[in-house]
Amino acid sequence: MKQQKIMKKHFLHLLFLFLPLTLLSQELNVIPKPVKAEAKGGVFTLSENTKIAYSDRELVNIADFLNDFLKEHYNLQLFEKRTARNGNNLIRFILDTSAEEESYTLDIDRNSVVIRGDRAGLFYGLQTLLQLMPTGRDETVTLPQAAIEDKPRFKYRGAMLDVGRYFFTPYEVKRFLDLMAHYKLNILHWHLTEDAGWRIEIDKYPLLTEIGAWRRGTQLAHPAETFDRLPHGGYYTKEQIREIVSYAGERNITVIPEIDMPGHTLAVLAAYPELSCTGGPFKVLEQWGIQKDVMCAGNEQTYTFIEDVLDELLEMFPSEIIHIGGDEAPKDRWKQCLKCQEKIRMEGLNDEHELQSYFVKRVGSYLQGKGRKMIGWDEIMEGGLAENAMVMSWRGEEGGIEAAKMHHEVVMAPTSFMYLDYYQGTPGEEPTNIGGNLPLEKVYSYEPLSSKIPAESHHYVVGVQGNLWMEFIHSNPKLEYMAFPRLMAVAEIGWSDSKKDFNNFSERLSHNLVWLDRKGINYRIPDVISHTHKEIEGDQFDLVLSPPVEGAKIYYTLNGEDPMQFGKPYTAKVSVKLDNSEPVEVKYIIRTVTGRVSGTRTLSFRKK
Repeated sequence: MKQQKIMKKHFLHLLFLFLPLTLLSQELNVIPKPVKAEAKGGVFTLSENTKIAYSDRELVNIADFLNDFLKEHYNLQLFEKRTARNGNNLIRFILDTSAEEESYTLDIDRNSVVIRGDRAGLFYGLQTLLQLMPTGRDETVTLPQAAIEDKPRFKYRGAMLDVGRYFFTPYEVKRFLDLMAHYKLNILHWHLTEDAGWRIEIDKYPLLTEIGAWRRGTQLAHPAETFDRLPHGGYYTKEQIREIVSYAGERNITVIPEIDMPGHTLAVLAAYPELSCTGGPFKVLEQWGIQKDVMCAGNEQTYTFIEDVLDELLEMFPSEIIHIGGDEAPKDRWKQCLKCQEKIRMEGLNDEHELQSYFVKRVGSYLQGKGRKMIGWDEIMEGGLAENAMVMSWRGEEGGIEAAKMHHEVVMAPTSFMYLDYYQGTPGEEPTNIGGNLPLEKVYSYEPLSSKIPAESHHYVVGVQGNLWMEFIHSNPKLEYMAFPRLMAVAEIGWSDSKKDFNNFSERLSHNLVWLDRKGINYRIPDVISHTHKEIEGDQFDLVLSPPVEGAKIYYTLNGEDPMQFGKPYTAKVSVKLDNSEPVEVKYIIRTVTGRVSGTRTLSFRKK
């Protein structure tokens, strides 16, 4: 109970960091953007006489969240009562069982605040309300008069957290859940097992955590870098799993566990080598890359192991959807394995790809018999897609498009838009990452409903997911840097309509980033907003820049010097001369109001 109170207090701290700076702005700085939002002018003022009312006993937790927040940040402790009757100076939560799932309305006038919706919608309405509150402990607590109608575009709005490669503590996972909840993300895809580590306690197979949860060190991918000899590992006990799942549920987040199979299982084979084709020996992976040693698909003992593990998993996770991976499983060992070849013959299969399909379908059938639904990466389509299986499309959109046409539910998570472990800018100016380049604006531009999907199949695309793979994300500060603000763009894609306005999103984002900054969230400071075209007509141009974080300062150089040491403060447009042959490179840094500094960034301008 004590830990729950601590985490609840931590959640309120995180909520406070998202408050906008400007109360009376006509733009309601809410992320994700509501379906309909109108600022009416005027304010509602909270005082010690304001009361919180709720229409149903089950809403007491929402009322408590609001009250604890007000007490923490404004020293206001409001009286709570179970009623939804009309009255002045009230904040009312009204449960509407006829409302669309996850929808809410928020009406603020000078006399009252009314949030109406289903249970999830009321929680989301509260998040919107908190974003509208003023900053500072000493300020009068006023809210802009506004009318908001809101509901999500997609039912699946996810983030994937890979803890198989680097273990993240329960506290860090809860912190991530808090951030997800505030942006109305409702699915945590928890990647719990990998070649590099097994992270979940299974009573029947204790060696999974005694051996499979630990590695001697990590060989970084770049040959010039040395072996990291620091041992790494960890796992979640069943009690911790249940606590995290409950914590997520209180924030309307469903936790979908992933037990990756038949590939990415070297940690399993290190503990139980008899589940392999060769018998080992094996060790937990210490260097990133796809491994040829996978589970033996011809061995009946493998399926007994999987069913035993799933039985214990299902006791911990109430989610209808269970992720079985299915990706990156080389067939080399199966081609040489007598048991696998005998299974192919006995089942009348054509090749090893159909053997994987047999494997996946068998696991899917077992889950279906337990009242659950299987989801896997798009490789599960190879050799034939299992009945009722969901597909997570990552190798582009093609797998998802085909699955939707086949009337299977699809989550779009293509590498080109949804892999948040990719670089966010020029690699030389960013921390070491796995590769690729996925800036914030490109994430925001993504449209999950491809024109290649027939209109009658659109409803099979149930949502989107941002993925955070951890090969080069070894700590919570780096996780925050890679996730934010890009995960906020993912949230808006999943919740808001398909209309994209990156400038508008950037304006709303700048308020949120001030609070991320002030509360110590290690987000990546976005690139400066440039109002100057990259190709210039004539011999000179005006350099016009805006900071991406409200109140931040820009320091720049035009001669290639380090802006950290020699940068001039940008205060107004600068006239710059162009050479006929050489481009002009503007190097700059951004310093926020708390003193945080971005990395060095570069803008290049050339004569057209």
